[in-house]
Amino acid sequence: MADIQELQRIASQVRRDIIRQVYLCQSGHPGGSLGNADLLTALYFEVMENDPSFNMEGKGEDIFLLSNGHISPVFYSVLAHRGYFPVKELATFRQINSRVQGHPTTHEGLPGIRIASGSLGQGPSVACGMALAKRMDGDDKTVFVLTGDGEQQEGQIWEAALFAPHNKLDNLVLIIDDNGQQIDGPTEEVLKLGSFEDKYKAFGWDIMHMDGNDMAETVKVLKEAKAKRNGKPTCIVMKTEMGKGVDYMEGTHKWHGKAPDDELTEKALAQLEETLGDFPA
Repeated sequence: MADIQELQRIASQVRRDIIRQVYLCQSGHPGGSLGNADLLTALYFEVMENDPSFNMEGKGEDIFLLSNGHISPVFYSVLAHRGYFPVKELATFRQINSRVQGHPTTHEGLPGIRIASGSLGQGPSVACGMALAKRMDGDDKTVFVLTGDGEQQEGQIWEAALFAPHNKLDNLVLIIDDNGQQIDGPTEEVLKLGSFEDKYKAFGWDIMHMDGNDMAETVKVLKEAKAKRNGKPTCIVMKTEMGKGVDYMEGTHKWHGKAPDDELTEKALAQLEETLGDFPA
């Protein structure tokens, strides 16, 4: 069991990895990745029962699915530091023939990746299937799935939102990254989303809230969600800051899918503590 300070140290290195991955290939999505560094660190290093030796079916393990696959840099960094594959492989992000592609895929056989993602809206449907399969197999572990707030504009999201309560999938935890930003601008300007709490509650979900950039609160809420078995799936509405940890990236959609230049990369890294050692470029 890691303490909160150690989890924060890991998250700081993850944020450095995000910046360096995107910088080295001059492509990728740093904003949302930075915002979710605390969440994925908490899941993989404290909350979930997960095995880095990795089997695709995930029997007897908690499962995490990344639906908003464009924030792959944070996912890859956390998986690498958890021991799923060598940290040095992060240097191949988005390169030809790399297993560490811009959006996670399965055909390269990268350990930790159970679904191809990046086509928004699909993750919750897959998570429903996995949660249902676990129940049928007598597996009491939990399925977590992360979605973006802009992703809630996809119609398939709401098919899954109907399916999960109908089938009483109380081993399913859906997390909405409510940072208020998407690629074209603030979500309120692109397409207003209204209240996630009201929507999911009306569909029959249990609702929880958390500050996804407060490590102690994130661990606490995730553990409470994992422990629930009340006949309802759980939706966590998670507030985060896009670009968290890098001052010029915070709170704006402008770094949703843009790589920093040499000067801005140095500025970003100066704000992020190197705690586990940088991967070799």
